[in-house]
Amino acid sequence: MSRPSPGAAWWFAVGTLTIFPVPPVPVDRTVAGRAMSLAPFVGVALGVAGSAVFVVAYAASGSPLIGAVLAVGTLAWLTRALHLDGLADLADGLGSGKPAQGALDVMKRSDIGPFGVVTLLITLFLQVATLQRAGPFAWAVLVTATATGRLAVTWACRSGVPAARPGGLGALVAGTVRRSAAVAATVVTAAVVALAALIAADGGPRLDGLWALIGLGQGPPGGSSDLSDVAGNVAVAVADAGVQPAGLLYRLSGDPYFSIPTGLLLAMAAGLVSAALLRRRAVRRLGGITGDVLGALVETATTATLLAAAVLV
Repeated sequence: MSRPSPGAAWWFAVGTLTIFPVPPVPVDRTVAGRAMSLAPFVGVALGVAGSAVFVVAYAASGSPLIGAVLAVGTLAWLTRALHLDGLADLADGLGSGKPAQGALDVMKRSDIGPFGVVTLLITLFLQVATLQRAGPFAWAVLVTATATGRLAVTWACRSGVPAARPGGLGALVAGTVRRSAAVAATVVTAAVVALAALIAADGGPRLDGLWALIGLGQGPPGGSSDLSDVAGNVAVAVADAGVQPAGLLYRLSGDPYFSIPTGLLLAMAAGLVSAALLRRRAVRRLGGITGDVLGALVETATTATLLAAAVLV
């Protein structure tokens, strides 16, 4: 095998976690480990793409529900729905009640059983319902959720977590991420989330400001095109209409500079804890991780983050 290029890990991460075509690169376990450490930053890019769809759809229709449905659908398309498929397969495997090998056999089938169908429906309903509730801060919430979902993969691939099968994606990436690399990825991801939250708390780029900028809302008096003026003036109107942080932390503090960053960081932690519990269950039940387990962890962490953000922010 030829020596991997410096960007091989990034291309492998993008090719594994998204639908985007990437140049072929030689991959060994070292490259795979680096790629899994970069997974949350692929999640950030996916969150930005989903947010753009949400903004345009919400602005065009005036319905956050339509925006949320299209954003969630876009994320499924950009990932080939592989994570959702993994979630359904794991639900069927764990719900089968069979020993490890029997459960793995169930997960390899091409059809989806009742456990998988119900799990998919609940997950998608929760993602849409929680995202449409995020209002002008939906973009920051979505970026946090998609980054956290992929950060769960980073932690699932850390040293000490075995593979359930001798082949497949799980065998390639299991145990390839050093704990220090997982911690570093978590710190950087948290910094990105905190920055996004502070930008949102400062009034831009909030959904209401972006809406005004593309001509579907009223700009500030005098026709100024400055982003801060647009966001500030529209924010006043939106606040008057009751669209503002309405979660638990905001009700307690009344300060968006506290409630939004703190809420999103706590939501990120909730997503990681939920994924860790599922990972522990899967490893005990199946003997390790598989590609399906990784996909299930992505969707579980994403959904738990969105749900926690809906309560806190």
